[in-house]
Amino acid sequence: MLRALIVSLALILLPAVAEAQTPAFRSERIVVTVRGEGPDVILIPGLASTSEVWSRTANRLDGRYRVHLVTIRGFGNVPAGANEAGALVGPVASEVRRYIASQRLDRPAVIGHSMGGLVALRAAADAGRDRRGPQVGRVMVVDATPFFPSLISPGATVGDVEPLARIAYQALLFLGDEALRTQGTALGQQLGGASDNVFGALGWQGGDRQVLAQGLYEVMTTDLRNRLPDISVPVTVVYGWSADDRSPRAHLDNLFAAGYRNLREPARFERIEGAEHMVMIDQPTRFMAAVDRFLG
Repeated sequence: MLRALIVSLALILLPAVAEAQTPAFRSERIVVTVRGEGPDVILIPGLASTSEVWSRTANRLDGRYRVHLVTIRGFGNVPAGANEAGALVGPVASEVRRYIASQRLDRPAVIGHSMGGLVALRAAADAGRDRRGPQVGRVMVVDATPFFPSLISPGATVGDVEPLARIAYQALLFLGDEALRTQGTALGQQLGGASDNVFGALGWQGGDRQVLAQGLYEVMTTDLRNRLPDISVPVTVVYGWSADDRSPRAHLDNLFAAGYRNLREPARFERIEGAEHMVMIDQPTRFMAAVDRFLG
C-alpha cells in the first residue's frame, strides 16, 4: 500500500519537478512567449514585426503543438537591449539556439518570416556545422531567400547592394519610418528590377530606429547562399504568388529555386496564390494548409 502511494505521488510530482528544473530564459536579444502543449514549433517574425503577426497561426497550432513565439528586441514596443548596437541576424540566430538548449527542446520545427527566415536559416546552418550543439528539426522560411536582392536582380552581389543598403540605413536612422516606404521602389529601380512588396510591405510595426536601420541593412546585404550546404534538415519555402503575368510575383518561381539550389537536399516549395509578403495574413487558410503539410 505504501509503495503504491509513493508511486502515485511520484507520477503527480515529477512533471512539476521537471518543469521547475527548466531554467527561466532571459535574453537581451529576444523575448519568447509559450502557448499550448505538444511538439515544439518556434515562430520568428520579420523586420519591424513582433510576434503579433503570428497570432492567427499560433491560434491554429496551440491545440496540437507547443508554440514558442519570438519577438526580436527593438521591434515594436520591446526595448532594444543588446540589439541596440552591432549585428542582428547572427546574434539573434545564436540566441534562438541558446533558447532551444536552455529549454531542452528536442529538434523543434522553426518557421521564420522575411528577416525571421534569415534567422531560421542561419540557426539551422550553425546547428549543422556544430553537431554537438542544439539542433533544429526542420525549417520553413516564409517569403524569404538566402539573399533578398536576388529576387529583384538575379545577378546582384553584396558589393552591388551595399552602397544602397548604407543609404537605406542612414535614411531610416535619420528620417524615420517613411524612408522604408520608399526604399523598396528605389532599390528595385537601381537594380534594374521590380521590388514588388518584398521590401515595400514588411508588416511594419516600428521600433527602435537603430535596430530597424541595422535590420534593414542586413536584410539587404546578408547572403547565406554559401551557408546552405551546412543545413542538414528539411527546408520548406513558402512565398506569395500571382497568376497575373504583370505582377512581379508571377515570376518568382525560378528565382526562389535558384536561391536555394545549394542545399544538400532540395527544398520543398509552396507558392500561395493571392498572397504578397505577409503570406500568413494575406491568405491564412492556404498558409495554414502549407504549415500542416510542413509539420505533418
